[in-house]
Amino acid sequence: MISVDSSIPARWLGAARLTAGSFLLCAIAAGLLFWAAPALETLPRLFVFVECVGMVFISCIAVLGRSERLLRMQALPRWFLTGAIAIPTGYFGGHLIALLILDEPISRVVGHGRDYMVAFAFGLVLAAFVLYAAAARDQLAKEAIARSDAQRLATESELRLLRAQLEPHMLFNTLANLRSLVDEDPRQAERMIDQLIVYLRSTHAASRDEVTTLQSEFSQLKAYLDVMSLRMGPRLTYRLDLPAELERTAIPPMLLQPLVENAIKHGLEPKLGAGSIEVLARSIEGSIEVAVDDSGLGLPPQQPTLSGDDAGEVCGSGLKNVRDRLQALYGLRASLTLQTRSPCGVHAVVRIPS
Repeated sequence: MISVDSSIPARWLGAARLTAGSFLLCAIAAGLLFWAAPALETLPRLFVFVECVGMVFISCIAVLGRSERLLRMQALPRWFLTGAIAIPTGYFGGHLIALLILDEPISRVVGHGRDYMVAFAFGLVLAAFVLYAAAARDQLAKEAIARSDAQRLATESELRLLRAQLEPHMLFNTLANLRSLVDEDPRQAERMIDQLIVYLRSTHAASRDEVTTLQSEFSQLKAYLDVMSLRMGPRLTYRLDLPAELERTAIPPMLLQPLVENAIKHGLEPKLGAGSIEVLARSIEGSIEVAVDDSGLGLPPQQPTLSGDDAGEVCGSGLKNVRDRLQALYGLRASLTLQTRSPCGVHAVVRIPS
């Protein structure tokens, strides 16, 4: 599904990773400092001091990173101010905690001598490295958000373009059919107008949302297929199968419409005689799979199976839009595949993560 409320586990997982990474970094720093100044402390005692200083310092950075006032500042002054606060807080606060753990006089929080200067200089270098890494990570996160926003806007633009492509094609043909029915069969024309109103209402409702449900999507498909079955008469029959447990599954709006329209436009309308469409949703191996099966003309003989770019190139812009939206929203976790059915028709499958 598109949205899953997993913010609390993700927050705790992120905190656990930050703690584990900080602990490991401080342990390495303690070993390097012991190697640089072996006369400073014993390794276990030095380990306690470095861990306390490092954890307080990194915790201070994490807390300051949530400050709304700091977040409104430019990057350079924000990280300069963060360092000006976090470095002395980490150094003296960490020493204080270490002395309390070791049950030593707090007056020793400030040391003297060359070795302590080595430790202080080493701490400054380590702090500068951590601040640089945090700033780089922050910049990468902002760039990722910017790319995500740009991708979302592009996807929304593609969806608006898709609606602009689908609705006129369907409306023009339906209105042309209505014009002939008004005199020949007024009651049939009335039923077609009623179904067209239902379809347009559902399409308008979907246009206002970035996410819809399979239930709403299937309702829209039913309205569309009702109109098409009135237009095509006995040449078109259809079946929709949506299990109750999948009705609330979230999907992008109008994801399935191009598949159904493509089946009618390229498969059933050009074919002589009757045809059928089946749309079936299933939960398979941690994914939601929706299949659109038709008994139309089928795929080109030289391409019995299509996926990815090939599906869009052979079957038009509608399926290319479906493929692009799936890639933008789900990446490699989603797919669109078309296969030739026996004895005729196409088996189109959209798979999205559940």
